[in-house]
Amino acid sequence: MHIGGMRKHSLHTLTNGEIMGMDHLVKEARSFDMSVDFGKPKILVVGCGGAGNNSVDRLMRIGVHGAQTVAINTDKMHIDRIEAEKKALIGRSITRGMGAGGCPEVGERCALLAEDDIRRLISGADMTFITVGMGGGTGTGVAPVVARLAESMGSVVVAIATTPFDAEKRRCRAAKEGLEKLRRHCDSVIVLDNNRLVKMVPSLPIEQAFCVMDQLISEVIRGITETITLPSLINLDFADVKTMLSTGQTATILYGEECADDPEQVIVETLNNPLLDIDYSDASGALIHLTSGPELSIGTAYAVVNGISSQLSPDANVIFGARVDENFTGVIRVLSIITGVHSPNLLSPSAGQVIYDDEPLLTHGISIVR
Repeated sequence: MHIGGMRKHSLHTLTNGEIMGMDHLVKEARSFDMSVDFGKPKILVVGCGGAGNNSVDRLMRIGVHGAQTVAINTDKMHIDRIEAEKKALIGRSITRGMGAGGCPEVGERCALLAEDDIRRLISGADMTFITVGMGGGTGTGVAPVVARLAESMGSVVVAIATTPFDAEKRRCRAAKEGLEKLRRHCDSVIVLDNNRLVKMVPSLPIEQAFCVMDQLISEVIRGITETITLPSLINLDFADVKTMLSTGQTATILYGEECADDPEQVIVETLNNPLLDIDYSDASGALIHLTSGPELSIGTAYAVVNGISSQLSPDANVIFGARVDENFTGVIRVLSIITGVHSPNLLSPSAGQVIYDDEPLLTHGISIVR
């Protein structure tokens, strides 16, 4: 009698060839066991310049599972105060560690001189988040270089950029030019407008107001990262996110969190965008991921997913996932990536130009998120 091509009760009579074959299998098994990270995406969060570094610092403090953080700056005093797993002070021969002086050309020169170092810092990433405040010198000049290098190495590149207040005339122009360079190398660019902070939280002290923006950036990045890297009851993997972000359509990333006993409010919190009016009616696809406590019912999960998907095109490709986490007892957190959206200030990549603040800005995968 044969089992698996081997005679039953004949282990003591194995030939040398059979023994060598088994040794080969054991070696292969051991080799496979060593590859414990196989299948896990490498996710990087790269903060460029002062504002980008601040976002990385906040992300480190709130904690994120599955992402590595990198801070790049030309200002030594600022980067020394930042928490990040890796840091790069670039352009020392140009700025002597004292910043780019608000000149994007200086920031870009520093980044080009440090290309090899930056490439080593970001190599191997499957997804690269770039956080940056546009309009200044370092971030505006460095972020497009980082995006180009990440793109050239095959990474999915998502930039989250803040733009200046309208009163900062010169910085506004620099921000527009920087965004145009940045978007060429990104799968998606999420633009957060500082002017909306004045309307949203006009009475907050200025430091706390900027913390609101940093908190939002951090939560969006953490939400996407943990959606990919933490095991879920209904799983969304890296390939799902990559497919959705790489369509070439205008995409937006939305985040909402409310009490678990009020799914309708969770839907409103996720879809209502105080920073921009977004039309979801023709949206072609959505990834929707829910995180809640053990009490999450299938009815509540369905109500949230159905409430969001009902706002999209009837033909939209909707994929949803869910994770049960005791830390979210009594709360539902929603993270959604929606593609094919429209806005009065936002056109799809194929639509040409959009008039933004009386000046044309070419867009590609640029979205504005709450």
